[in-house]
Amino acid sequence: MVRFQRQPPGTAITRASLLVGGGLAGVAAWRIVAGERVGPALLAGVGATLLLVGSHRANHGAGGPVDRMLGELLDRAWDGLVLAPIAWVTRVDEPGIALGALVAICASFLSSYVRARGAALRYSVEESHVTRGVRYALVAAGLAFDALGVAVWSAAVVSVLAVLVRISQVAKEERA
Repeated sequence: MVRFQRQPPGTAITRASLLVGGGLAGVAAWRIVAGERVGPALLAGVGATLLLVGSHRANHGAGGPVDRMLGELLDRAWDGLVLAPIAWVTRVDEPGIALGALVAICASFLSSYVRARGAALRYSVEESHVTRGVRYALVAAGLAFDALGVAVWSAAVVSVLAVLVRISQVAKEERA
């Protein structure tokens, strides 16, 4: 007999927020590749806001483990869906922007890996929605105001700093 676990209240809203946010990031990617600037900024911004709300709800009692995992997965998807098309579109005419977008993607993925690996080894590695929000806001603003170079490199710096902070958290707990 299969027993279903009771879902925390608000799980449907949390999951819908996460899935719609991820979907909007996908539409933003399509619009970036199509050569638009303002439309993708709005889509990326609204999608990011929904991802932040959904992730916050999932981590603070309005979602279960599946919702927390979905929040992490869709954060990676947002990076791949928004930053990768920026790198693709700018690779020929503005290689500095493309490189910044690739560094931001790699650092974000590495930061997530360090957090997940640290958690698997039972270290308390913090997950900050502020870091996500800053990354999202920088890239969406860069799209909106045609300042992608500054935006993607700033997002890369934020992601590299997150990697360093998480590595230091693990190292500090290992020494303790």
